[in-house]
Amino acid sequence: MNLLEVNWLAIILAAACGFLVGGIWYGPIMGKKWMGAVGLTEEEIQGGNMGLIYGGAFAFSLVASAMLAHMFFRLGQPPFHVKMMMSTGIALGFIIPAIGTNYLFSQKGKALFFIDAGYWLLFYAAMGAVHALLS
Repeated sequence: MNLLEVNWLAIILAAACGFLVGGIWYGPIMGKKWMGAVGLTEEEIQGGNMGLIYGGAFAFSLVASAMLAHMFFRLGQPPFHVKMMMSTGIALGFIIPAIGTNYLFSQKGKALFFIDAGYWLLFYAAMGAVHALLS
């Protein structure tokens, strides 16, 4: 796959959708519960370097989206349902077990695990749907 074969629109839109999922999940849906689970106040969160935090998060979303695009391209652009199974399977089979292992050893609570696990599942489902629709 060379740079001309990449569907840059799908990569950018999928990353943006995943990023948007995070804004909704960690905002109105789970924001207060997440803050309690990590032990942060709104003031502490606002005191962070928002450009670095949001810029870095979007950059990581672009990397994840580009890797999905690369994988789908290498597999010959499988049908919609296969792309959805693969993208959510990445979350269920790789991302969630990895954060679960980290949370066990760092002795973080179950609430934080389930909040973050839910986010990653939705994140990859959203990106997979965009790639499935646009590629």
